[in-house]
Amino acid sequence: MRWRDTLGSGVEAIIGHGLRSLLTILGIMIGIAAVILTVGLGEGAQSSVNSAISALGSNLLVVTPGSTTSSSGVRGGFGTASTLTLADADALGSKKVAPNVIAVAPQAETVEVLTAGSTNWTTTMVGTTASWLTVRDRQVQEGGFFTRPEVSGADDVVVLGSTTASELFGAESPIDQTITANGVTLTVIGELTTAGSSGSTNLDDMAIVPITTAQQQVFTGTFATSVSTIYCEASSAAGLSGAYQEIDDELLSAHHIVEPSAADFTITSQTTIASTANSVNRTLTDLLAGVAGISLLVGGIGVMNIMLVSVTERVREIGLRKALGAAPTDIRRQFLVEASSLGLLGGIGGVLVGFIGTVVLPHLQSNPVSLSIPATIGAVFVAIAIGLTFGVYPATRAARLSPIDALRSE
Repeated sequence: MRWRDTLGSGVEAIIGHGLRSLLTILGIMIGIAAVILTVGLGEGAQSSVNSAISALGSNLLVVTPGSTTSSSGVRGGFGTASTLTLADADALGSKKVAPNVIAVAPQAETVEVLTAGSTNWTTTMVGTTASWLTVRDRQVQEGGFFTRPEVSGADDVVVLGSTTASELFGAESPIDQTITANGVTLTVIGELTTAGSSGSTNLDDMAIVPITTAQQQVFTGTFATSVSTIYCEASSAAGLSGAYQEIDDELLSAHHIVEPSAADFTITSQTTIASTANSVNRTLTDLLAGVAGISLLVGGIGVMNIMLVSVTERVREIGLRKALGAAPTDIRRQFLVEASSLGLLGGIGGVLVGFIGTVVLPHLQSNPVSLSIPATIGAVFVAIAIGLTFGVYPATRAARLSPIDALRSE
């Protein structure tokens, strides 16, 4: 039997049992679409995490305080203590202390209610230095950023994020306008460009003032004497390790800590953050892909079931073909073509559903969904392989039928 005849016979068999074939194809299609969307969600989440981490700045090391312990023995999480100070940041900015660190930006922050005329808005107020803009890799959309002399003089100036500026002044330019925070009148000198969000944090909803202004006039309590984060920019990616060690040594010495395990601060690099986040994403993606793989297995069993039914129904046809000279190889090939065709159609349908999902899902949830070309191509080949693998037994069973017994069957 020629391949053209085999293909024609297989297509006729599939069309002849349209509903049954459609249900089989649907099972494979759902499994393939689930795999594509699972991989797409995982890659999209990794891309989102990497973008958010890149938004922190380049070659960045983030120093945060340790944890607190209450009088009842309850320990807070990392960052709850007030162990970092502006003096620590100044020390890390010394080339003698940390030659691999090219810029340092201490940051103290709290939530404040800002008032502009009759409008008010609650946002995160950040106190920092003039190097914050460079270290955090941010740009000014309008106006400018405060300078070192303005930090030294504790000037009453503020730079707003785009969201904060919009909430306080609407479409009007905020430059040279005044706002009030905790009774202190501040002049707006700049507005930052839009940076989007990092996780659940809106990077555009903030007000930035010189750290001296914040600690001397606006902030109260521990916020007025400590910093919540110290951002340190290394000279290069290769210098991250050296910068890490220099920061660690200086802070241990400054805080009079002998045992590194007892450090009251934590140093985190972008590489560590990205590696941890992506590891979690990969684990979840693998788990979900495994679940999707089970649905593919179920689809494959459906193919085997349908092919076995087809063999049973077509016993007399098989016997007649063999009586007319068809070899067992021809019979086996015919049923394998039918099974692989079901797999191929299911794979193509799954790819289409997966593509539609990558377009629709981002509008229904916040994370992007990537269409992985290798996963898409692989999914089609997997679908065909499923059809072939689960069609081998029914095809072999059909090929082994005795012509005489087949023709005698009812």
